[in-house]
Order: sequence, then structure tokens, then C-alpha cells
Amino acid sequence: MDIAAWLNRLGLQQYEQAFRDNDVDAAVLPELTADDLIGLGVTSIGHRRKLLAAIAALGDKPGDHRALTTVPGRAEAPTGSRAERRQLTVMFCDLVGSTELSARLDPEDLRDVITAYHRAVAESVSGFDGFVAKYMGDGVLVYFGYPQAHEDDAERAIRAGLGIIENVARLDAKSVQLQARIGIAAGLVVVGDLIGEGSAQEQSSSPFASFRSGVSKPSVNQP
Repeated sequence: MDIAAWLNRLGLQQYEQAFRDNDVDAAVLPELTADDLIGLGVTSIGHRRKLLAAIAALGDKPGDHRALTTVPGRAEAPTGSRAERRQLTVMFCDLVGSTELSARLDPEDLRDVITAYHRAVAESVSGFDGFVAKYMGDGVLVYFGYPQAHEDDAERAIRAGLGIIENVARLDAKSVQLQARIGIAAGLVVVGDLIGEGSAQEQSSSPFASFRSGVSKPSVNQP
């Protein structure tokens, strides 16, 4: 794993020497905290946020070198298969015109576009303590209120959605102008069931009637 290249991709190459001097390698990187970053000389709140979001987006076990070349992963959810009932705000984000893009772009170029889009979504969501539950092609399923609950999860989802739309529109990906479309709903669910085994395992949420009937369904849309 090339820490210098990773920092360069984030536009934070000025911290390369500090990371090297403090022996931050592939095994240490996923464990860094905000206090650790301050100790490394990252005094800018914006830079700390960006680094923490990128570290969370790695989404693999410490030392897994594949984290730099794969699509950004999910934040870690609590282990175990114990499901619980809680108020949840669910966001679904997809890329506008992705079918047209798949016809226009070379498969490798399309992969780069989708990867950049996924990263922009993950970084926007992590700033509001959202949990990326699943990537589905150009779609991203996000939970607010799981695993960490807040009184303003619905507001956090809306703010994150606005941030996603803005950040995706600013992406310079293969000279393609990108747009994101967001849907948000909130209600009572059972969340935390584990479905599947091994690498196919995922966290699921099962809605109660209050969720299906449309309790508090804010939405953010970009045509």
C-alpha cells in the first residue's frame, strides 16, 4: 500500500512526511482517529474530516491492500446478528443517466466514474454519521440512525443529500457532467439482521407499518 499515493489522490500530499515520520502504514491507517491526525499535524478541521472519511471509505480489514484499488467500502457495523427495533432514516442515491453513460464510455472509464461517484457519496454521508449499507451498481443505500442514533437523523440525511448533489456535480470524471438523485424516508424498522454468508453477507432492515405508511418522508431530488 502506497500511503504517499493515497494522500496525493486526496490532494493532501503535504502530510506525506508526517505519516512517514510516524510510521503510518497499511496496518495503522484504518485505526487512525481524529486525535491521531492532530498529533500528525493535521490542524485543519476540513482536512481531518476528509482524511477520516477516506479512511472510513476504505472499508476493509486493517492491512488489506485491496482497499486502495476497490470501490469505497462501508463503515463498520456492529458485529453479530442481533437485530433491533429503532427509528431509522433511509436514503437511496443513484446516478442520473447511468444507462446512457454505460453505452458511451469504455468499461474501464465507466468504472472510474462510478468509483469517483461512490467515493463522493461515502465522504458526504460520513460527515453526518450516515452508514453506507450497500452499493448496488450506481445506487447507494444509506442508513441514518444506525448503528449510531441521533435526534436529528432525518435532518442529517437531508443535509447529506444536498451535499451529495453538490459534490457529485463538482466531480471531474472523464469530462462527464454527473448528477445525483436522492430519495429519503423515515420510520420505525427492525435493523441489523445478517443476510447471506461470507463476503455476500449484508445488514438488512425490515420496515414496520409506520415506515410503509409514510411517516416523515422528506425527499431531495435532482432531475
